[in-house]
Amino acid sequence: MKVLLVNGSSHPAGTTMRALNEMIKVFEEAGVETEVIQLGGKPIADCLQCNVCQKTGKCVFKDDGVNDFVEKAYNADGFVFASPTYFAHPSGRLLSFLDRVFYSNGKDEVYDAFQFKPGAAVVTARRGGTSTSYDVINKYFGIAQMPIVTSTYWNNVHGLTADDAVQDEEGLQVVRNLARNMIWMMQASAAAKESGIALPKAESEAVTNFIKRNDNLR
Repeated sequence: MKVLLVNGSSHPAGTTMRALNEMIKVFEEAGVETEVIQLGGKPIADCLQCNVCQKTGKCVFKDDGVNDFVEKAYNADGFVFASPTYFAHPSGRLLSFLDRVFYSNGKDEVYDAFQFKPGAAVVTARRGGTSTSYDVINKYFGIAQMPIVTSTYWNNVHGLTADDAVQDEEGLQVVRNLARNMIWMMQASAAAKESGIALPKAESEAVTNFIKRNDNLR
């Protein structure tokens, strides 16, 4: 089994990476392979809604790691998307990355690389804003038919620096339990496949694409 972990911070060794490292220790102890994708401080373009990807299956921007990540995702069994909290939302680079990852992989409304694979959100902050950041990341799982991995509390780790995060004993405990829960979900999925339990097939014919309006308000 393999888990891809995306660090949405510009600091490759900051608080967010400290939280991910706590999970990686649990994964490695269980024999689960991990790979960390560091988004770092490089620019990541926002989605232009040009819809080229809906024809080609690939994002039109080719040099900032989005297409490479999607290719890796096909062979992954679970995903962790982590971010610091900026003004009560995840980092802009992570959101631009995820917008393009999930949209470009959504050709014909089939999220082959992510469907039914567990996903987890991890957010860090000096103090507040984590709840809204956590919610935003979870929305990507909800639209891609991904089971959302939960823990023994919301997946938050607090601290301005990586050294500060060490003092958040409960936060680090939460992400360790999160890793254990993800391992169980991946094992359960593998066992279901071995038992011949087929994945559900979603309906996709109905598309409500109009705006309801009250003509009396015009």
